Amino acid sequence: MLAGITVLDLSSVGPASRASRWLADYGARVVKVGPTASRAGALIDPPFYSYGAGRGLSRVRLDLKHPQGLEAFLALAERADVVIESFRPGVAARIGIGYEAISARNPRIVYCSTSGYGQSGPYSQWAGHDLNYLAIGGFLDCSTPRADGGPPIPGASVADSAAGGLHAVASILAALVERARSGRGRQLDVCVADAVLALMSQHIDEHLALGTLPGPASNILTGRFACYDCYAARDGKWLAVAAIEPHFYANLCKALGLERFIPFQEDDARQSEIRAAFRAAFLTRDRDSWIAELAPNNTCVSPVYSVPELVQDPHFRARELFLRASDPLRGDFELLAPGFAGAERRHPLHRVRPAAETDTVELLRAAGYPDEKIDALRAQGAAE
Repeated sequence: MLAGITVLDLSSVGPASRASRWLADYGARVVKVGPTASRAGALIDPPFYSYGAGRGLSRVRLDLKHPQGLEAFLALAERADVVIESFRPGVAARIGIGYEAISARNPRIVYCSTSGYGQSGPYSQWAGHDLNYLAIGGFLDCSTPRADGGPPIPGASVADSAAGGLHAVASILAALVERARSGRGRQLDVCVADAVLALMSQHIDEHLALGTLPGPASNILTGRFACYDCYAARDGKWLAVAAIEPHFYANLCKALGLERFIPFQEDDARQSEIRAAFRAAFLTRDRDSWIAELAPNNTCVSPVYSVPELVQDPHFRARELFLRASDPLRGDFELLAPGFAGAERRHPLHRVRPAAETDTVELLRAAGYPDEKIDALRAQGAAE
């Protein structure tokens, strides 16, 4: 769906790299702009399998601190639709690749700046990672605490992905729609912490409207009632129960032989009793036995999978969520395939490219550079 859109991605990891991965999954040509070998120490080198193992991505390596390397990037940006950067606010402008510099040469550019705390505000220069944004955004405080009473460490980088990467994708697509109408691009200030607040909107709006204090077990979605909890089965594996609607809850109670609790789904005085009864019932059978009976029968029960279990699940296999890959040094393996609606899911074998391989010559030729000029750039160390 994004065929014909060219994205220059200056990031190596984090929300920006997640965003460009998903844009590539939708068919955009994504060019990863990396530093030359002499400058490479400044960036994190992600594991070979991360971000789709380079699937469908082009590469160019430029020394942006070299005048000719900077000019080469600006030439590429003249022909691009989107630039994504994740420098500390103000750094891109100091280098000479900020929005003003690029839009002066390409007014149609959609320029996406991703950062933890935004391009403005008192915290804009703070360093941070996923856990920091989940902390400041209230996510950790509203999560069930660990044994020592402290906030939990989430099992996935929710801020980088849902709050940062998807925020960037949505804003970029919206800006491309606007550009189709107006003919001009715009700068996007994608702040991960802002987007965590968006994820927390139900709790925040409740507090602002009613003055309540959201947190663990404060409402049905944070474990206040037994109908929304996780329970151990006989084999030590776990089930997730999310029977919010009364008819789903009633179905569950009937299946467990606990019909007597149907009238008390949201009775705070009975929750300890109901939980104890649920725990005892689920311990009488293995997890998968319960799943086979409950999951197809309108009870909102699912297995709590480990990663090794989920990658073998027949449902995800049927939905073609995995693809084959081959690395010249490490051999064959599998990767997660594009999974968002509208993205192509059927893929041929993905051959992982050697780390040193780039598309610099091809890309600069397309930008109007003659071969002798490209050779000179490479000889000067401004490009690889």
